[in-house]
Amino acid sequence: MTDTAATGGPVLAADGTPLKKSLARALRIQKLRALALIAPLLIFVLVSFIIPIGTMLSRSVANDLVADTLPLTVVALESWDAESGELPDEPVYAAFVTDMVAAIAVKRHTRLGTRLNYEQTGMSSLFRKSGRKIKKLDPAADAPFKDTLIGINKDWGDVETWKVLKTHSVRITNGYFLNAIDMRRTPEGAQAQPEDKQILVTLFQRTLIMSLVITASCIVLGYPVAWILANLPARTANVLMILVLLPFWTSLLVRTSAWKVMLQQQGVINEVLVWVGLVADDARLVMINNQFGTIVAMTHILLPFMILPMYSVMQTIKPTYVRAAKSMGATDWTAFWRIYFPLSVPGIGAGSILVFILAIGYYITPEIVGGTKGVFISNRIAYHISSSLNWGLAAALGAILLAVVLILYWAYDKIVGIDNVKLG
Repeated sequence: MTDTAATGGPVLAADGTPLKKSLARALRIQKLRALALIAPLLIFVLVSFIIPIGTMLSRSVANDLVADTLPLTVVALESWDAESGELPDEPVYAAFVTDMVAAIAVKRHTRLGTRLNYEQTGMSSLFRKSGRKIKKLDPAADAPFKDTLIGINKDWGDVETWKVLKTHSVRITNGYFLNAIDMRRTPEGAQAQPEDKQILVTLFQRTLIMSLVITASCIVLGYPVAWILANLPARTANVLMILVLLPFWTSLLVRTSAWKVMLQQQGVINEVLVWVGLVADDARLVMINNQFGTIVAMTHILLPFMILPMYSVMQTIKPTYVRAAKSMGATDWTAFWRIYFPLSVPGIGAGSILVFILAIGYYITPEIVGGTKGVFISNRIAYHISSSLNWGLAAALGAILLAVVLILYWAYDKIVGIDNVKLG
């Protein structure tokens, strides 16, 4: 390295370049090497996680199907006053027939009917049945079409049918999110769903409450176990730890099915209670297909996720702290509550976050043992993805669930401090 600072010039590296530039280049090369090492992981996360989730969440507001299938009709409906109570004019019907003939040719009208059926029951059958006759019409020769369409199906003479078409013809919609909170999009604005369709808010509340109960149950049951493991000799603790980890070696479906066998009215628990005389044979306990069954089964399944963080934190608490408190006159309870418990709080926090986030998204266990009263919102999301195929509503429910978790995570950080959460 050549030092030319005495003459007022820059400090040069051995190759004659300015030292500052040489260091910056070396640092840049080092960063590029580090990026190259983690690039495969970043690409994997991007392709398998971020892009699929982003695509799924985008469905919660995307609504291109109506506008793409009925482009002429959507334009014609813009000049129609939906609140007038009168049917659209002939140009709207003519545009609709032209669009439908093109859609029927590629069998797209059934998808459109399915989409609109999410908003108003009967739209799917209306499009499917009408399509069989509309495909025989000639848009250039069979006009006028208003009376023809009403003759094909009287629902084309119902103002509400056209209101649904106009209301849900926008490309970006808030309709799925409104449906997710038991409301609906109408020409007059957001309105509450009929009472017989108001179920999703109740499921959200049930999911949050039961997840909190499961988390609290895991704390109550897991804390003594973690304390015992942390205060036993290492050899004995390792043997007992195998019992804690044993459920991980068994299929989740098998464990859940086992609880279904144990909790049912003719199951093991009821049989034992009847045998010892605690319960009459004709008054067996109902512990399955309800919230109790879900809480019991999920507490058992998620308990190891609570024990492990608490145990790893308790291992770092030196026994001398409690002995020092006792030597200064503290009782066993005071030494525990004032010294040991505060030091174990980071483990409780880590276990609680882990268990709560896992519980709020569970659907296999509630589906098997929850019946109709013990299912979570995740079961509804799975239903809309696999059965009703209402992916937009499923995406909106998933987005709300994600937002709730993030809000609770933020609140926990403000109250407890995420820096205090330790896994060991």
